[in-house]
Amino acid sequence: MKITIIGSGAWGSTLAQVLTDNNNQVLLYDTNLSYVEKINQGKHPIFNDPLVNVKAVSCLKQALDYSDLIVLAVPMKFMRHLLKQFALMLTTPKSFVNVSKGIEPLTFLRVSEIVKQVIPAPLLANFASLMGPSHAEEVILRKLTLLTAASSNPAFALEIQKLFSCPNYLKVYTSSDLVGNEICSAFKNVLALINGILVAKNFGINSQAALMSRGILEMSRLVTFYQGNPQTVLGLPGLGDLIATAFSKYSRNFNAGAKIAAGITYQQIIDSSLQTIEGFQTLNAFYQLQLKHNLDLPIIQASYQLIFESKPFYTVFETLMQRPFKSEF
Repeated sequence: MKITIIGSGAWGSTLAQVLTDNNNQVLLYDTNLSYVEKINQGKHPIFNDPLVNVKAVSCLKQALDYSDLIVLAVPMKFMRHLLKQFALMLTTPKSFVNVSKGIEPLTFLRVSEIVKQVIPAPLLANFASLMGPSHAEEVILRKLTLLTAASSNPAFALEIQKLFSCPNYLKVYTSSDLVGNEICSAFKNVLALINGILVAKNFGINSQAALMSRGILEMSRLVTFYQGNPQTVLGLPGLGDLIATAFSKYSRNFNAGAKIAAGITYQQIIDSSLQTIEGFQTLNAFYQLQLKHNLDLPIIQASYQLIFESKPFYTVFETLMQRPFKSEF
């Protein structure tokens, strides 16, 4: 099967390997010409591992015309702009698989909602998300990984499950809760940022466990607000991805949190990073959402004060600890 991947960063290029391992023909698209050149030379553009039988182009029209299945592997901040370009170029219906994690600032829309809003209905065949604990650094080495394909169309979820599952190292489950999968995958990046701060500040495992537990509760509140299934919080895109992101040396968000603890501002971190750190934008979006709808998200509120308002860590921590006594749930 022919498949187009939009975005040849760490995850997009790694998924190209997964798909070629399953005997698919993959074409990557990117505006970064050095990435395109590396891929066409048979190398992963980030890790320099071999990337066999994968081609890349910098022409978007060529990439879109190549196949009827489009994998979206671009940062959230570019998503709407790219989709608007798609809408002008598409002439036949396409199916989309999103692997990017986050929500759109200002609108608070999930990727599935942006796609539905921007791509004309006659040109949108199907949509699914593919989420879960999946550091590209491990998948490129073909280490065991589990993911979830979520779609409102069960038949399409099954199709994506079979397409991406590799018997030796990658297994895909299916889910009908597209909403929950998208929200969980976005929210865990915020908790990873804060856990990076806790670890750098030498807080112990007790406090980290408390952050994860209370954070999962806030994740569940958000899933409920978006009318998803709260049970998804316990799945691969929820608890699973949270563990991988909040405790791993590979995690850009965890490492960014450690830099915040060292006194580096979020803007300095963004400016100096070669890869996107979605947690900052996601935190801002969820903070604005909780203000608008009066949601009870104390970790989001404290995190925003700490990162965007530069309030002293221990001042924010003390405010959290002085919240009124209450039942756990």
